[in-house]
Parts: sequence; C-alpha cells; structure tokens
Amino acid sequence: MAASRPVWKGQLRLSLVSIAVELYSATKTNAKPSFHQIHEPTGQRIHYEKVVEGVGPVSTDEIMKGFEYEKGDYVLLTDEEIDAVKLETRKTLELTQFVGACEIDPIYFDKPYFVVPADDLAEDAFRVIRDALRQSGKVGLGQLALRGKEYLVAIKPTGTGLLMETLHYEEEIRKADPFFAEISAKKADPDLLEVATALIDKKTAKFDAGVFKDHYQAALRDLIAQKLKSKGKKVSAKDDTPQDNPASSNVVDLMAALKSSLEGSAPPTKAPAKAAAKTATKAPAKSAEKPSRAPAEKTAPARKKAS
Repeated sequence: MAASRPVWKGQLRLSLVSIAVELYSATKTNAKPSFHQIHEPTGQRIHYEKVVEGVGPVSTDEIMKGFEYEKGDYVLLTDEEIDAVKLETRKTLELTQFVGACEIDPIYFDKPYFVVPADDLAEDAFRVIRDALRQSGKVGLGQLALRGKEYLVAIKPTGTGLLMETLHYEEEIRKADPFFAEISAKKADPDLLEVATALIDKKTAKFDAGVFKDHYQAALRDLIAQKLKSKGKKVSAKDDTPQDNPASSNVVDLMAALKSSLEGSAPPTKAPAKAAAKTATKAPAKSAEKPSRAPAEKTAPARKKAS
C-alpha cells in the first residue's frame, strides 16, 4: 500500500455493488522549490496575525465562518454546523453515469487522484469495475464531498488501478466566445495548411513525460545551490535562452518558415541534444586545422580602423 496517507476513505458504488476504497493525491507538492517570506535585517520568517480593524489581533477561538449575503452583512456558521450538513457523497462515491473516454472536454479536468481498494476483500470487485471500464472504453461519473466541497468526478482505469479526476462544474468555466469573438472564422490557406500538417506529422511521437523537464525549476535549484555555496552572497542567474526578435519574425515569409521547419524538424528526444553537442565539439578542431585567408584579410582593416 502507498506510504502517504489517504485523502479520503469511503465506498465506490456501482448500482448495488459497494467497494471500500481509498483516495491518494496523484501529484506531489514538494516537487518544486517553495519559498517563505523572510525579514532581511534579522533573517527571521514573517508570520501573519489575524486582526480585526479597530480591535487588533484576535485568537482562533473567536473566529467563525461567515457568508456575506449583503455588503458588510454576514450569516455566521460554526464548524459544528457545517460538519452537520448531511451529504451521502461524504462517504460514498456512486457512479451514476458513463460517457465515452474522449467525450469530456479537457478544460473540465482539475486534479487527479489514485483510487485503490481498501483491503484484500474489496480487490475482487475493484478489478471487475476496472476491467469493465477498460473493455467498454467508458469513464464513470459521480460526485464526491471532499475538503468542504462537493466535486463532480470522473473515474477511469489506469494501470492496475483507477484514476479519479475532479471536474469543474459548468458554471465554473468561462465562456470562450468573448475571447475568440475577434478571431476570423476564415479557413487557413490550403498550401500553408498542407505544410503545417506535414510538420505536425513529422514531429508526432508517442507521449513520454520523461522527455520534458521543468527547466525553470532546475534553474531555481541551481541558483539556490550557488547561493549556498557562496554563503548567501548575491549571484546572477544566467539566461542562455535565445531571445526571439518580434520585429524580424513578423516579416519572415510564413511558407518559407514552415518549409524550413519541416526540413529540420524531429520529434523531441534526448538523442538530438547529444548529437548537437558532438557536432559542436568537432567544429572548432576543423577550423583550427585549415584557417582560411578570407577571415584574416577581413580582420586586418578592422584593426587599422580601430587604431
């Protein structure tokens, strides 16, 4: 069983079948460097106090949750009153509907969780639901109360387990029309479309998340390591990323740019980087063996002009 603590324990229900399951977060919160706010003169962490205007700091036992029904007016609720709200979805996740695996627009997906059977007794029924979803190519939908909110969720098979993803409700998604209204519905030029499609085909490869790295987080960790090594002294973070020139890129012929990209493109793999490094090391040796006269003739006038 997983080493981390489950975020939810309850029943996964399909009609009259109930299975004891546990949920675990599928993402790691410690994968990226996190920062605290520090008071520079003393080096101490900055803490926050809960204060009331005209009163000052208050203790936690004086704090209640309030819903603002009018400007400045609140309905106050205690934690006990909120906990007393009875929702079946607090302990039961019932699969009430099934849809095709590709029918849900990706914009609705929010956060993933692993679903595992709670014990050996639940495993047989768990496997039946997992394999039935896989064989049918369907995703199960239901609702689950978690951390003070009821979520719409989707469940699908992954490996030997199930993956649950929380979904946004329709009212939580912005309408796209105001953002896309100014974009013309005119079709792309057929010739340009053909070359662009060929470029996409050439760059198409099987998805492998391991190929892609978070360069920004790596640079942050490198900066932190430099600071530790230099005992807190200021260090400059080098940015070797080539900067595009917007002015020049706008005047490049689109067809020429697409064709040029098509000729030199390849799916993202680790091999090209090694090949490029190899080529880079060979180039200087070649030029050192046979220096041409042309560069020497060009540099001579430059010295004269400088003097």
